[in-house]
Amino acid sequence: MVQGKFIDYIQYEKRYSPHTVSAYRTDLDQFYSFLKIQYNITDIRDVTHPMIRSWLVLLMQEKISPRSVNRKLTTLKSFYKFLLKEGLVSINQMRKIISPRTSKKLPSFVEKEKMAMLFEKINFGEGFPALRDRLILEILYATGMRLSELINLKETDIDFHQSTLKVLGKRNKERLIPFSNKFADLLKTYLNGKKSYLENAEFPKPPGTPDDLWLLVTDNGKKAYPRFIYRTVTKYLSQVTTLQKISPHVLRHTFATHLLNNGAELNAVKELLGHANLSATQVYTHNTIEKLKTIYKQAHPKA
Repeated sequence: MVQGKFIDYIQYEKRYSPHTVSAYRTDLDQFYSFLKIQYNITDIRDVTHPMIRSWLVLLMQEKISPRSVNRKLTTLKSFYKFLLKEGLVSINQMRKIISPRTSKKLPSFVEKEKMAMLFEKINFGEGFPALRDRLILEILYATGMRLSELINLKETDIDFHQSTLKVLGKRNKERLIPFSNKFADLLKTYLNGKKSYLENAEFPKPPGTPDDLWLLVTDNGKKAYPRFIYRTVTKYLSQVTTLQKISPHVLRHTFATHLLNNGAELNAVKELLGHANLSATQVYTHNTIEKLKTIYKQAHPKA
């Protein structure tokens, strides 16, 4: 099947993340299902741009958000580029499709004072689980790394001599993120606590050698997983903020926003976040501008 070849292409050649591959697969399944039901078409070569446009109209009528519709359009654009590349179609039917407008949504972030409250006032408890939970919050805020990058960190990715973490980002692109002496102390305390905890644990030891251990593990000594990180972040972050949506990514937004608010250069923040294009980083400058507006309104006599 053409869809299957495309999925293999983005998974193994383009090295898209599992989440993105799954989303693309779902979008294509929905598109093909629409073609079969509405037009009795199964061959992509028979598809015309009015048919694609009618699918978009249906999605909008079903109250699918413009942002989600645009994501599905991105899937189709990538799909048609692949079809052209493979010589499976001669015309790119997506060229005449116009994306619906979306309102720009500013990234949610936690205020500096509330982040200070999180680490100075909130009680994380005692023992190894408390050490680990604190490290999860600290590392996300101190580095701005993605959830997938966090759970795939290994002890060997830490370089205490250079004070850096080696992170494997999207498309298997490596980057180094610096950390402070205070954070280094936290890491060392955690690693010592983890070693003692695992050595004295009664559950079966996780597979792997000391040189190939995951940095973050659950109470059972197994590799941390996304839902586990989500629960941990929500548990503690909800104690200091009233944001409607709390997630590990909010701490990534917070990291970037606080850096820019404190004078960091945009290009430097881009490299720290592992963004491929500067435009992806520029969204955080809007929060900085909003802060300046607030300061102006509060301080200027004519505001």
